[in-house]
Amino acid sequence: MKHAIVIDFETANGSPSSVCSVGIVIVRNGEVVDSFYSLIHPYPDYYAWFCQQVHGLGPDDTEDAPLFPDVWDQVEDRILAAFETDRFPADVPFVAHNARFDEGCLKAVFGAYGLHYPGYHFLDTLVASRRRRSLRRNRLENLVIPGFRLALLN
Repeated sequence: MKHAIVIDFETANGSPSSVCSVGIVIVRNGEVVDSFYSLIHPYPDYYAWFCQQVHGLGPDDTEDAPLFPDVWDQVEDRILAAFETDRFPADVPFVAHNARFDEGCLKAVFGAYGLHYPGYHFLDTLVASRRRRSLRRNRLENLVIPGFRLALLN
């Protein structure tokens, strides 16, 4: 895969629209050309204990953080700049470990803010890892092995 946008969301609670952070890495021609991370003021604005235990973020971290639409504008601007285009590159997939979660968050938060979801294409490293390797657990840290290259075949 020559081009990809690796993405990861964290949520504040059980609602998929409650994204409280996003990280992206933009890969063009097989090289990392940009990365971005931002806290996000979640919607709905409350934190579940379990979610805080997973990622360590809480209300104090995101109290003054920007809302999702402002953060997503920055994400899109970086993607457009990285691919030197004025339109989102339809042939460049988002890649996530458990894409059902991350794509679900993206769709939900677009809906929560009344934004049109453009139908981004996602590839899933979790699904691909289950096809390619027999690990006891298919957690992302178990896939990060020197020299291991995962072919995404979604």
